[in-house]
Amino acid sequence: MINVLLAEDHNVVRNGIKSLLDKENELQVVAEATNGRQALELLEKGLHVDIILADINMPEMNGIDLIVQIKSKYPKIKVIILSMLDNEKYIVEAFKAGAGGYILKNVNADELIYALKHIHFKNERYVCHEIALRLLDKMINKPEVIVSDEMIEIDLSKREIEVLMLIGEGYTNIEIADKLFTSKRTVEGHRQNLIDKTGSRNTAALIRYAILSGIMS
Repeated sequence: MINVLLAEDHNVVRNGIKSLLDKENELQVVAEATNGRQALELLEKGLHVDIILADINMPEMNGIDLIVQIKSKYPKIKVIILSMLDNEKYIVEAFKAGAGGYILKNVNADELIYALKHIHFKNERYVCHEIALRLLDKMINKPEVIVSDEMIEIDLSKREIEVLMLIGEGYTNIEIADKLFTSKRTVEGHRQNLIDKTGSRNTAALIRYAILSGIMS
């Protein structure tokens, strides 16, 4: 039996999902919560849960913050996002936090049930069919990047690539140093090495190199 905790602040939606899941022999909704904080409180009281099915937009504690807390305190519990938010930003953020799956609320009952069982029994991440097709279309329609031989030959270290990515996101040297747990001087050194290695005249040219080389999109 797969024990499921529903974390959803809309009563009608929550009741509908519970009614659907309770019809399945292998699924059982053992508790409900209206936000992430309530879900954590239930777990702290000793509730046994295999999967938490959570929305992103919830009061007090949202779905992303809930994932972070669960991965830290209860790493064996899988958190699946069930949301109307189909923006790629939220999908990536959820998986970076440690989500086991991301499903849109407009999926049919069969796919929702399949996703829960697949994530539980196979221990693999899952994105719903609609999101998978959308991401595939984006990859297919993405303009081909032509990388010159000179770019291919440039050898960047893992740390230099990390610094380059953060530069591209607009972070300052001090902010990059904080994120990478290093000193501002070290970051300045990496930045200069990047400029020297790529032959860039300034930061804008460096970011252009990162895009053309496929490091950044």
